[in-house]
Amino acid sequence: MSNDSIVVRGARVHNLKNIDVTIPHNMLTVVTGVSGSGKSSLAFDTIYAEGQRRYVESLSAYARQFLERIEKPDVDLIEGIAPAIAIKQKNSTRNPRSTVATATEIYDYLRLLFARVGTTYCLKCGAEVRKDSVDEIAARVLALPEGTRLNLMFPVAAALPKHEPKAAPGKRLTLKLKKAAEEEHAAAERELLKNKLFDLRKRGFTRLLQAGKTYEFATPESLLEIDFTKPVHVLVDRLVVSPEIRARLVDGVEIAYRENGEVLLETAPGDGSAPERMRFSQYFECKSCLIRYQDPEPRLFSFNNPFGACPRCQGFGNTIDFDLNLVIPDKSKSLAEGAIDPWTKPKYKPLQTDLRRIGKEHGIPMDVPWEELELDQQQIVLEGDGKFPGVHGFFQLLERKKYKLHVRVFLSRYRGYATCPDCRGQRLCAQARTIKVEGKNICDVTAMSVEHARAFFSTVKLTREQADIAEKILEEIQSRLKFLNDVGLEYLTLDRLASTLSGGEAQRIQLATSLASRLVGALYVLDEPSIGLHSRDTERLISILHELRDIGNTILVVEHDVEVMQSSDQIIDLGPGAGEHGGKIVATGTFDEIAGMPHSLTGRYLSGDLRIHLPPSNREPGKAQLKLFGARAHNLKRVDVTIPLGLLVAVTGVSGSGKSTLVHDVLYKAVAAELGVTTGGYPVGSLDSVEGIQNLNAVVLVDQSPIGRSPRSNPVTYIKAFDCIRETFACTPDAQKRGFTAGHFSFNIPGGRCENCQGDGTVTVEMQFLADVELICEECHGTRYKASVLDVRFKGKNIHDVLNLTVKEALHFFAGIPKITDKLRVLEEVGLGYLRLGQSATTLSGGEAQRIKLAAHLQPRRDSPALKPQSNEENGVPRKVRGNRTLYIFDEPTTGLHFDDVSKLLFAFRRLLDTGASIVVIEHNLDVIKTADWVIDLGPEGGERGGEIVATGTPAQITRAKNSHTGRWLARILSKNGNLQYGGRRVKA
Repeated sequence: MSNDSIVVRGARVHNLKNIDVTIPHNMLTVVTGVSGSGKSSLAFDTIYAEGQRRYVESLSAYARQFLERIEKPDVDLIEGIAPAIAIKQKNSTRNPRSTVATATEIYDYLRLLFARVGTTYCLKCGAEVRKDSVDEIAARVLALPEGTRLNLMFPVAAALPKHEPKAAPGKRLTLKLKKAAEEEHAAAERELLKNKLFDLRKRGFTRLLQAGKTYEFATPESLLEIDFTKPVHVLVDRLVVSPEIRARLVDGVEIAYRENGEVLLETAPGDGSAPERMRFSQYFECKSCLIRYQDPEPRLFSFNNPFGACPRCQGFGNTIDFDLNLVIPDKSKSLAEGAIDPWTKPKYKPLQTDLRRIGKEHGIPMDVPWEELELDQQQIVLEGDGKFPGVHGFFQLLERKKYKLHVRVFLSRYRGYATCPDCRGQRLCAQARTIKVEGKNICDVTAMSVEHARAFFSTVKLTREQADIAEKILEEIQSRLKFLNDVGLEYLTLDRLASTLSGGEAQRIQLATSLASRLVGALYVLDEPSIGLHSRDTERLISILHELRDIGNTILVVEHDVEVMQSSDQIIDLGPGAGEHGGKIVATGTFDEIAGMPHSLTGRYLSGDLRIHLPPSNREPGKAQLKLFGARAHNLKRVDVTIPLGLLVAVTGVSGSGKSTLVHDVLYKAVAAELGVTTGGYPVGSLDSVEGIQNLNAVVLVDQSPIGRSPRSNPVTYIKAFDCIRETFACTPDAQKRGFTAGHFSFNIPGGRCENCQGDGTVTVEMQFLADVELICEECHGTRYKASVLDVRFKGKNIHDVLNLTVKEALHFFAGIPKITDKLRVLEEVGLGYLRLGQSATTLSGGEAQRIKLAAHLQPRRDSPALKPQSNEENGVPRKVRGNRTLYIFDEPTTGLHFDDVSKLLFAFRRLLDTGASIVVIEHNLDVIKTADWVIDLGPEGGERGGEIVATGTPAQITRAKNSHTGRWLARILSKNGNLQYGGRRVKA
């Protein structure tokens, strides 16, 4: 049985209840269930962890101590497990050198391609740089008219490198010393030349040539007539062009190459015409400028190698220098309006006068916005013209005075990360940038999107010889580009930093890389690969998973997406609840079998017995609106966006359409700057202006970053409820008698915590190449506190007992203390009532962690000005927006949420809207989009073909937009009477 499937018996990791599971090999299995039901515990912490542990255990003890130590999962038996690969939807890359091309190995093949078939062009004259092969020389000589007489020779090289003489310490270099040094150098050169000539004669060379005259070694007195300060050549052979001389010609060229690396062929003087000379070299150099270049090697194209990296920025693409975006913050201003910010300061205003003079001389208009000036006009302003220093010269002059404090302060205002002026952000040295394939260098290729790069390499034209060399390389590049395209990442540029990718994008890049490797017989464990994917692109993801399965791999996916479930071979539904109420196998079977099981919560949603209801009516947009004008960051195309306040607004669109750019880089930054949350003003370079800020008094961004990596972090510390609990214990008579303050009830600081385990409750024993052993602290027995602190009780429970209560139990226990129950009630409302107050953040699932973060922002804050009652009228007009004038921004809050969890989340959103708040969500989940009051759909595609507003309006209005992919998918699930359709079934919504 173990040969056909993975068999798990008695799994007890985290909240799993001694479960037995069978996962068939070479199948696509989906693990689903409510958030916290044990999906990740089964897929990652049991099955994947055991696969990794067995691999590590197969290595030597010496090797194991350098690898991640993996504990044996708490399970009775696992059989038939395959080598495991985990692809999680977290982007852990923070390396500023890592890009999409390097992460997918495309860049490695690009380096090899450009090194082997690239053409190098001279930096000075632009001519092709190449070596002259012996066969090419022979072909060129034999093409000359028959009977042409030639002298084949090579130059005598006997020059010594010249060094400037240095004076002794404490003494000055005199003219006499300089002259003596020059004479010494000349004598050394003469001696070297003498030895060189003697050596040449010994090896059989008998003649020298200078200015057409021959000098014989046999008559040494004739050598005295040679002017050795001028070029002298060694005659190798005399030839008369005919088909029979090829072998003799080749021998002569090889001798010259061996001796000097250079060969000259000069026509013999005849009818009085000047002799013609042909020069050939075995070195990689420009024949016009005689500049020698490095032979192209793959390392020349690596910005991680000093050999190929730009010397100035060391391969990072930017330097700490004067940031032009700070010097010219508003590019819509003209020079007359003060576009150059430092010259608007009183001390430097005279430079404005100089600027007007230069403008007249060079025809630079002073009343045209900076961004509309010609590039050469901008260059004159920045670089100057000799008489005028320009912006760069201005800062260079100030650099000389930076010993003064006020000058250093002034300079610091304009300093930042600026694009490297040498490589212009392309990271590579000058020679690497001159090597081209089909007219493009490697930086031009990596600046392309995946889609454009794929088109470029499918039509690239190479010579027959180049095609033979590059055939396998191009196959590898094209296959990787195909996989990136297939997983919906065609909009990404190859030089996009890996650290700027979302979790879903990073996961799909790993998936494409795995598929390109064509690994067979492996177990792939994926964590919600549909996250960040528009419904249009989910089908492409499913085909990738099927392809990975069909070549002979086992796919285990933690997922909530209906389409992925429908395409699976088996579904494992965990539950029935979350936390302690979960961890059991509720149902196992195909999609249709699960939908027919009424005891499965997932099945009831799939069959339509349960559903996410449409709101009774959509909130209508009021007068309170936020308007963004000319948003143009990244791929946004100067769009104007109106966001009605007091509503649930969903920002939708296919992957790469500009949703995160609009919401994170434009909306949040602009509002935060206007409200004073951040300094420096709103990002002028990314939009023209913003209106309607007076309708808000706070903005909160809830992104997908983790709530904490330390075991000391827990739900009550994150939502700030633990402070109130500690204050409650500090107010008890026992605590006051003993002089205990709220700090004594914290396990993070000295005072009341157990000092033996530092408040951890456990002591870790390092075991070198074995997994570390965690032992319960012998002094506090895992309670984290000193005995005297545990003696203090509130309603019969000490602080350790309280931390072991679930949220639901704690609401009853602290009834009558609103400052605690108000904070805990929000956790209950978002479906986390089963969590224990002191549960370690490291044991929380992704969905649980995100909802705790949401709860921290959704909880009421009585002391916050955002919730203070505002006037019901504004300029005599009744105000619809009530007390809370906060804008909440959420980035895919449904990540990791089951249908039932999404329903609870939407209920919490509605509660927040009832207080007068405004919510903007970036979302692909159609259940959230259909219940939104207003939808802003971006697109129509991703990357360069995105960045436009396709449609705005209610969900019903979006379905009527012709170019909207979101509208087409909404139309599939919404009918005239608001029905919802799952998996081919039409059920009432």
